[in-house]
Amino acid sequence: MYCVRGRDRYFTPLDFKYLKNALNAELAKKALEKVGNPNVLVNLISRRVRQLNSGGGAVSRPLVADTAHLGAADIALTEIIEDKMGWEMPEFVELTRPVGKKRKKH
Repeated sequence: MYCVRGRDRYFTPLDFKYLKNALNAELAKKALEKVGNPNVLVNLISRRVRQLNSGGGAVSRPLVADTAHLGAADIALTEIIEDKMGWEMPEFVELTRPVGKKRKKH
């Protein structure tokens, strides 16, 4: 039996089976089509799940109407799919290295 170190405990293969079912694959595919970058999608979901689980204020309320039998991650994915949650992608600026001055040989 093997274990993978999680943030605060060890995960067993049975935990991975649960985690696999915790996130709806169809919702994840649709949200990935909207976002385009899987790394950005993971960050969006994790931040929104933290907000939903915080438990206080208007920020922690779901922005979608039907949340019956949905986990916090599925709620976050549904909010992305229904354009209830927005994000901005930064513009990529290519960096160039400064070119040194040519030195004269004596």
